[in-house]
Order: sequence, then C-alpha cells, then structure tokens
Amino acid sequence: MKGQIAGLMQQAQKMQENMKRAQEELASLEVTGQAGGGLVSVTLTGRMEARKVRIDPSALADPEMAEDLVAAAINDAVNKVNDLSQEHMAKATAGMPMPPGMKMPGLF
Repeated sequence: MKGQIAGLMQQAQKMQENMKRAQEELASLEVTGQAGGGLVSVTLTGRMEARKVRIDPSALADPEMAEDLVAAAINDAVNKVNDLSQEHMAKATAGMPMPPGMKMPGLF
C-alpha cells in the first residue's frame, strides 16, 4: 500500500511539472483568428493577451460590419487558444482523465 501511494505521489509530481511546462509553452504561443475572409485578423497569446489587430481598410467602409468582423476574429482566436490549451493539457496529464471543464491554472 505504501509503495502505491509513493507511486501516485511521484506520478502527481511529474504531472505537475508537465503542466507547468505546458503553461510556459502556451504563454509563448501566438495564434491568429480571422473573419471576413481575412479582412480582419486578431493575434492572441496563449494567455489571451492581444498582440495585434489588423483591419483591411475596405472593411472600414461599413463600421457595423467592421465591428462584427473584429468580434468574430477575436472569437476565432479564442477558440484556437482553447483548442491548443486542451491539446497541451492532454499531453501534460499523459492521458489521465481530468474533470470536465478543468483548465490549466494561471492561464485564464
């Protein structure tokens, strides 16, 4: 029994180290979301910090459309970051089942 507990503790420590490394990798990544066929693009880091927003001048002719495109591009980038986060979490936990909705601490 004692050996099993020690093994579990070792496994938990390794998973914690893997999660920390995954957090660091995610923080350094940048993803770009787009909308309107590329008329608007938004670049976010893995920590959901905006790095760049690009709006094609032709999109500015219709301010309401431009606003919608910016929102859609942000949502696209957020979804990409979330997908990457889930991939990194799966690698960090080495396939160990995690509760639904659990996110990596410190990212969001």
